[in-house]
Amino acid sequence: MNKRLSQIGTGLVVLAAAVVAWLWWGPGPAAKGARVAIPEGIALQRATDYLHYAGAVNNRTVFYYLARLLGEGDPIQAGEFEIPPGASYSKVLDIIQHGRPVVRLITIPEGMPSVLVQEKLQTVVGLTGAAPLPAEGSVLPNSYDWQKGESRAAVVARMQAAMTRTLDELWAAKKGDCPVATKEEAVILASIVEKETGKPSERRMVAGVYCNRLKMGMKLDADPTVIYPITKGRPLGRRIRRSELDAVTGYNTYREPGLPDGPIANPGKDSIAAVLNPEATKALYFVADGTGGHVFAETLAEHNANVQKWYAIRRQRGEM
Repeated sequence: MNKRLSQIGTGLVVLAAAVVAWLWWGPGPAAKGARVAIPEGIALQRATDYLHYAGAVNNRTVFYYLARLLGEGDPIQAGEFEIPPGASYSKVLDIIQHGRPVVRLITIPEGMPSVLVQEKLQTVVGLTGAAPLPAEGSVLPNSYDWQKGESRAAVVARMQAAMTRTLDELWAAKKGDCPVATKEEAVILASIVEKETGKPSERRMVAGVYCNRLKMGMKLDADPTVIYPITKGRPLGRRIRRSELDAVTGYNTYREPGLPDGPIANPGKDSIAAVLNPEATKALYFVADGTGGHVFAETLAEHNANVQKWYAIRRQRGEM
């Protein structure tokens, strides 16, 4: 009789173990997969609720106690996670502890002004709160990941922290003799370089021209600086007026020598690097060459000849 009872007990233990194994490693309830967003600082018990609401777990109590018994004790990650169809309880726990969150990206192009950064963030569905207006030049253009439910202010803060880190690194590696005395001045000049050329290969040369002008006390004569107080970095959509070239704005580099009062956009890493290591050149002038780039000159006479060539190209295109 005792032997019989012992066999029954052993059988029940084996059966219980099989049930536990099936519940833990067997197919889960998410027939079509599920997506779950786990907030920051959530522990296992609370995370179980989020998994249940998302359809990845059909019995919160069973999942929680099996996770405590059989799972790893690693912390739960914050983020949004993709749960594949039929994922077992074991797999679900592994995903929220060790898996890579769903990546959503927002891209800030080089030279985007802060008003457009703010507008772009405000249109991103899934972020929360109002998008702050970052100080001009404080955001590093790049692609940034974000999580559903994250605040727009938090994303801006990451963009600004990236600019601070990058600027510190580039400043420490500064070469050449461009007369920018502070990191802030480097960003101001880099924002002008960013707006003046769309060709990466020209950045150091354009920076070299402006550095030469600063050293000589010449005016920078940069159209984008004249436009900035009018549009805050948005396209002007027309030619600059004579009255605007004469206006006192703190940004009119046709009227006053030296740098404008502040950046006119958010410059990229390469434009900042160009200012801090400009091309060694004697050039003082440049004008468009009709191909999207520029032709450079050391003397005013040479520059004027280049300007006439550019005018001829524009007349040929019917732009003048």
